[in-house]
Amino acid sequence: MVSLKSEREIALMRESAKVLKEVFIRLKDFVKAGLSTKEIDLKAEKIIRSLKGQPAFLGYYDFPASVCTSINEQVVHGIPSSKRILKEGDILSLDIGVRYKDYCSDAARTWPIGQVSKEVLQLIDVTRASFFEGMKALQLKSRIGDVSSAIQKYVENRGYTVVRDFVGHGIGRSLHEDPQVPNYGEPGRGLVIQEGLVVAIEPMVNRGKHRVKILEDGWTVVTLDGSISAHHEETVAVTKNGPEILTQFEN
Repeated sequence: MVSLKSEREIALMRESAKVLKEVFIRLKDFVKAGLSTKEIDLKAEKIIRSLKGQPAFLGYYDFPASVCTSINEQVVHGIPSSKRILKEGDILSLDIGVRYKDYCSDAARTWPIGQVSKEVLQLIDVTRASFFEGMKALQLKSRIGDVSSAIQKYVENRGYTVVRDFVGHGIGRSLHEDPQVPNYGEPGRGLVIQEGLVVAIEPMVNRGKHRVKILEDGWTVVTLDGSISAHHEETVAVTKNGPEILTQFEN
């Protein structure tokens, strides 16, 4: 069941998103080669709690950490570890959720660690740009399929693939709500977009083929062919004036 949010609820979600944006801003200056992903997780949790928020991921379906840290061929849901050390040339997809005043916000970024190739930077740029293509389609009386199709078309026209096994989602009091927001599909299909809809749009883009698998830890999703993957996610509210990106900040 889709829960449309009132103006008051969207205002509360802006507050949650403000906390989340601050977490990313502080982590941007912290993340570097030589750090373990566990150190990043602990730092993120400390920041979230200092801002009176709660880590929305911690304990969610028994997830054991406050953030998801996915490196290179890891697509999503990477579990932070003291044994996994970032090195020069890696890319890190950092996915974070915050609960604040009973409302959730959710966002992800992929950051290069030190110097990476132009091809890798292009993958990150295309992933980010594909989000904006999808967001532009999130207009009153359009459909979810218009968003999905816009993302898929943009990505595939540039020689990459979108992950199909994991999708975007509604968000509000719960981290994941209806509707699902796939990163592929046909225009003109799916839920009609209405004022008050709040969704997390999150293209996951692979340099190789779209197929993925889950590792034995039960969480970490990797590309089946070992190709690198990037992730960009924002929480977006549909207002009477059009879509508003609640979590947007400078990368």
